[in-house]
Parts: sequence; structure tokens; C-alpha cells
Amino acid sequence: MPFQFSHQRYRSEGERVLLLFAEVRPDERSRPPLIRIPGRRWRLPWRSVTSATERRELLKTVYEEARHCVACPLHQTRTTVVFGSGNADADLMFIGEAPGANEDKLGLPFVGQAGKLLDKLLAEIGLDRADVFIANTVKCRPPNNRDPHPHEIDSCNGYLRRQVELIEPSVICTLGNFATKLLRADTTGISRLHGQDEVRMIGPRAVRLLPLYHPAAALYTPSNLETLRADFERIPGLLALGPPEQPTAPEPMPEPAGPAGRADVPPPATGAHNRPDAGIGEGDETDREPPAPPDPDVQLGLF
Repeated sequence: MPFQFSHQRYRSEGERVLLLFAEVRPDERSRPPLIRIPGRRWRLPWRSVTSATERRELLKTVYEEARHCVACPLHQTRTTVVFGSGNADADLMFIGEAPGANEDKLGLPFVGQAGKLLDKLLAEIGLDRADVFIANTVKCRPPNNRDPHPHEIDSCNGYLRRQVELIEPSVICTLGNFATKLLRADTTGISRLHGQDEVRMIGPRAVRLLPLYHPAAALYTPSNLETLRADFERIPGLLALGPPEQPTAPEPMPEPAGPAGRADVPPPATGAHNRPDAGIGEGDETDREPPAPPDPDVQLGLF
């Protein structure tokens, strides 16, 4: 099954990739109180992104960077970068493994049979895609739906981190072995972890992490469907808890003083052209013209 990978893979280079993503849960005593504002969302006192509109625009900026990414060989065979789609103000986020053939063609995640099952399971708990954000650990389709390689995960790590930081979900559901092992920085398999929530640090943010079987596993193994359905029924209760307490905001670093009698030397300019992933993808392995880039509002499916 393409969404799984061998237990030994993440004992070498992949172990380093995993540890880039997850961090140790912060000390309970260092956490400030949360602020509840009218509406669904909880906000932290130091939050810099204050509205869904602002998050939408920032996500579009990250999408544009990802669309031109050439940081790993997957750009040579992709048709479209599958950045993610859904509600930019979502409390619930799903993270899968990698795009498949249908996703690569349309530029949207979970549009095949597994996506239809995901939609059905969401409807059963009173939600739909307009309520959630869906992304993958890797933004480009691996050839022949093979497992992503560790350096490919590493190349996409920054994009996924920024999605989590901008959307600020309360709950993240990992779909399948691959995403679960990545976000937990641990090699424990999904068969042991599914349906068991925990608080984890994803970059700078504490979230409620709920590992789930990948919907494709339920398609191929009917006995997994009822397990997946039962685990889905835990999601509303986790959302009702709100986000876990967050670590204390770091103090701003003071500007270093320049040498006496001399002006401070400004930092070197940074920009997209200085990034190793700046460039244009080469399209897929056929000779056809690459598709025109979709409108961000359409591809991202932002609500």
C-alpha cells in the first residue's frame, strides 16, 4: 500500500527529518492563558495573524513559493504542486502522505476514492471540507505512487510547518503511517496509535494530534472502515476542548550594537531568488505542455 513505509526507513536519514518537525512538549508552568473571542476560534495573546482573510493571503504567498519549488527531484515529474486546500480559519487539519495521480492532475488533495470516503466520514460527524484544511507531507506526487524519500520530505518540511503556523488548528489528524510517524517523530506504527489523541508540538504550536488510518486502508481492507469510523467519532469531542495551552511567546532579541564610531552593517538581503527552491518546475515525464498555473483561490479551495 503506497501510504505505508518500512519500519527501518526512519532509523537513519529519516530520523533526522522527523526530529526537524516535532519538539518536546513544553513545561506546563510556562504556558500563558488562552483568550476566547466571539466565534469558533481561540486566539493566543501574541497572535500576529488576526483574521481569516490575512491567513488566506499568507497561504497564497507560501503556495506561490511551493509552486516554483525545485528543491528535490519530484519537480521533474510532477504535473501540479498539490499544496493543500480548505478553510484557512480551520480548527481541524488533516495531513496525509503525498498526492496520487488524480491529485497531481487537478492540484487538489484527496480527490479520488479515498477523498470521497473522507468526505463521507466528515459528513457523518457533521462536517464537510469547508470546515477543515487538508494537506500532505509532500506536495508533489512521487513517481508510480512510491513512498516519498527522506530528502523529499525534508524539502517539503518548511511548507507544512508554515501551513500549521498560519492556520493554527486545534486538532491535527494524521492519515496513515507516514504522516503519523513524521509528526510524532517516532517509528511507532498506526495500528498501535490510531484513535489515541495526545498533545504534540508541531513547530512552535501545541496541537491535539489524533492518528487515523488512511482512508485508502479502509477502501482496501473493509475491517479498517469501522475502526476508522469509530476514530472519526472522537473528533467533535477533541474540537470541543479547544486548543491545548501554548508555550510562552519568546522574548524579542535585542538588536546588537555596532562597533563604536561605525554604523551597523545591514543584514544581507533575502528573497525568493536567493532560495535554493526558487525556479520553475519542469513538468512531468511526458512531452505535453505543462498546465497553466491554477488560480490560488481555486487550487487552495480557500473558504
